[in-house]
Amino acid sequence: MSQTSSGLTETDLAAREALKARLGKGARFDAPNAPAEELLLARRGTAYFARKLMELSDEALYAPSALEGLSRAHVLVRVSYEARYQALALEALDKGKQLELPEKLPSLDLAATLPARALRHLFQHSEVHLNVCWRDLSEAQWDMGITLIDGAKTTPRALPLLRAKGIWQAALDLGNGARVADVPVNLRG
Repeated sequence: MSQTSSGLTETDLAAREALKARLGKGARFDAPNAPAEELLLARRGTAYFARKLMELSDEALYAPSALEGLSRAHVLVRVSYEARYQALALEALDKGKQLELPEKLPSLDLAATLPARALRHLFQHSEVHLNVCWRDLSEAQWDMGITLIDGAKTTPRALPLLRAKGIWQAALDLGNGARVADVPVNLRG
């Protein structure tokens, strides 16, 4: 299968165009200059993580993860908070403001004790929030400077790859059957 200059396959491009045709003129899409390949990696990683999450019973969410000393709920909360913090940075950019860094970040340990249904909703909502923020970025905003929750400076263009790496690793960290062989080759290592 051949790849275009953007790194997407012809099948990916055809699927995108078919989706645009089905959804019609009222739908919103990523800006033409958005990092399509990285967004695809992040979105596919999110779908993979969601699938592994849905394979877990509510009780299994509180079982140990592949990370020593952390439950699967901890992994779920961490990946959800990461999405939320990226989305907040993008919202600040969209409003023409700097992200206000909180004095104290919410506790992973406390959030990991939430009921299973709340944990699943946290992930789902954070994923949608980040995806909407990416979709709503203008062409110019993709290359503007932003500050992340940890104070790091970057551009929105760097976030999809950062998210892709984090979400695929989190799927492995759940420790319920995700395989390194499932991770896209360019994200391994």
